[in-house]
Amino acid sequence: MNRDNFDSAVLESEEPVLIDFWGPQCGPCLALNPFVEKIEGDYQGQIKVAKVNAAENRMLCAKLKVLGLPTFLVYKGGEEKQRITGSDVTESNIIAAIQAAIK
Repeated sequence: MNRDNFDSAVLESEEPVLIDFWGPQCGPCLALNPFVEKIEGDYQGQIKVAKVNAAENRMLCAKLKVLGLPTFLVYKGGEEKQRITGSDVTESNIIAAIQAAIK
């Protein structure tokens, strides 16, 4: 996902969206990749998962005020509902955010 398709992929989505902001030099981001892929399968049809390479999408990161990595945003109904960043990025916090969004 990038700045060009953000509105259609996230703001206009009928289902909630989990956005994973990651970077190729971010160790914690890379360590979370298998978990994010598992989420995509486990919650298929309930939540859309989008990955944003922050290094390639600096303008989108600035627009959304993503200042550090890893960062996860949850959107529902075109609005940001939750932001998980820094030391709060844990598998359990991500699952909790997803479950809150799909209720």
